[in-house]
Amino acid sequence: MDHPLPAPLRPPVTGRAETPVAFVRAIVQAYIQRGMDPLPALNEAQIAPNLLSQDDARITALQMEWLSATAMKALDDEALGWFSRRLPWGSYGMLVRASLTAPNLGVALQRWCRHHGLLTDDIHLQVTMEGGVAQLQLHENRDLGALQEFAVVSVLRNALGVACWLTDSRIPLLQTTLRFAPPPHADSYRVLFDGPTHFNAPAHSLQFDAGYLSLPVRRDEAALQRMLQRALLLTVRPYRRDRLLIEKVRQTLAEHPEHSRNAADLAGWLNLSARTLHRQLKEEGASLQQLKDAVRRDTATDLLLRTTRPIKQIAAEVGFQNEKSFMRAFKSWTGHTPDEFRSER
Repeated sequence: MDHPLPAPLRPPVTGRAETPVAFVRAIVQAYIQRGMDPLPALNEAQIAPNLLSQDDARITALQMEWLSATAMKALDDEALGWFSRRLPWGSYGMLVRASLTAPNLGVALQRWCRHHGLLTDDIHLQVTMEGGVAQLQLHENRDLGALQEFAVVSVLRNALGVACWLTDSRIPLLQTTLRFAPPPHADSYRVLFDGPTHFNAPAHSLQFDAGYLSLPVRRDEAALQRMLQRALLLTVRPYRRDRLLIEKVRQTLAEHPEHSRNAADLAGWLNLSARTLHRQLKEEGASLQQLKDAVRRDTATDLLLRTTRPIKQIAAEVGFQNEKSFMRAFKSWTGHTPDEFRSER
């Protein structure tokens, strides 16, 4: 009789235990549906089997990541038994890859939803926008039964995680709506989703500021390959950085240069105080000067390539008082003088 291979050594579990044991039970149910033993997966995730009988038990995000990854590979089903047919390992990676070339998040999410429908017709996903609010809606085309909660929560959190990763931005939720009744572990939803969660709602949805739909997609194939090594992080842990203000500042600087003379003027245009503007940009990993330089650089390179305007005129147009200071700045940005840059292109 062959002996099973030992599970890989795991570090000790750390972090707050906030994921409800109901989700562990759902994964165990997927094993049972396939006539497979879930115990090795529980052991590998350092989850004591007796926790399954404790309604108020919780596990950590790391344990959930370990358990889900092991189960998906063992069952060869990234949907973990939710749907009427399996989603083989790599299915969700394929969905993300199809969205990489989208110009912005709105287009990327539309593609993600459309391609998800090619994997299964048990649910239907769509993105809508009304009154400045974007909604990612999930509609059930068949009864998901006992796995409904785990399936809906997982798909919505995965979609949100992908959206955050594609834009390298935290996307705070205005609210989450769910069709099912509040479960016994309803208090866990304050961790699962930002903002208020409303149960017994007409539809399953995530709602957020529609401004995020215009954020550019910032990832490429190399970034995707790195992400796929621990893709479940997108689902089990919240994304930290928010780039919406960065994009608003960048757009204002490009389209309304008259508001870029000082921080107070720009902040007033954005309905912020100058202090709040600087603080929030710092929290998002940027500074006003960096964004000013980036917009000036992009505008200058565009004018150098598209027009034959004199350097002095371009310098003035991008906000420099004289040609020499523009030439110094441009060389620091690109490693070339404006004339060299124009001639080499």
